Amino acid sequence: MKIALIGASGFVGGALTKEATQRGHSVTAIVRNPAKVQAGAGVTAVKADVTDVKQLASLIAGHDVVISAFNGGWGDPDIYNKHMAGSRAIVAAAKQAGVRLIVVGGAGSLHAPDGSQLVDSPHFPDAYRDGARGARDALAELRKESGLEWSLVSPAAHIAPGERTGKFRLGGDEPVLDAKGESHVSVEDLAYAVLDEAETPKHTGKRFTLGY
Repeated sequence: MKIALIGASGFVGGALTKEATQRGHSVTAIVRNPAKVQAGAGVTAVKADVTDVKQLASLIAGHDVVISAFNGGWGDPDIYNKHMAGSRAIVAAAKQAGVRLIVVGGAGSLHAPDGSQLVDSPHFPDAYRDGARGARDALAELRKESGLEWSLVSPAAHIAPGERTGKFRLGGDEPVLDAKGESHVSVEDLAYAVLDEAETPKHTGKRFTLGY
């Protein structure tokens, strides 16, 4: 497959790039700084501003799928507005180019047992709250989209470097918890699940999550 990957130089984006190339796909890595993309066979780094819809649409046209690991920028006090602007532009560009979109969202929009969203809990880390609110509201807008083939994965609450096992469980709007009641997954297995969805779409028009 020809995959356009937005945010390829980040923590999740790097894992997605590695997983995609391991599976034999070619990756157009769309980033702010191409120097940060790990060079490798099948990877072409391209500098772009995700808020430039026209430019982005022309870059992703002709690809089989666009995967967005876009993030408004942790630590930026304006992360909410930047995340919303970037997310809206990516959706508009994918629609314009007629390319299927897979978004890596956040865990904050997952539902607690009482139906509330995790990001609204007083226990949710303040440092991540604005970014998580942006990811939550971007999902709400995505769910109203017509004329776009999309899916979104909310990772487990805790993502860390680890093993690529391919052994995890999928869920819908509630976190997948292990025997200890914890929601966690390796970034390698997150990438594994996203590439599975790219190759064999099973959650078109839906959000899904995963965990051990």
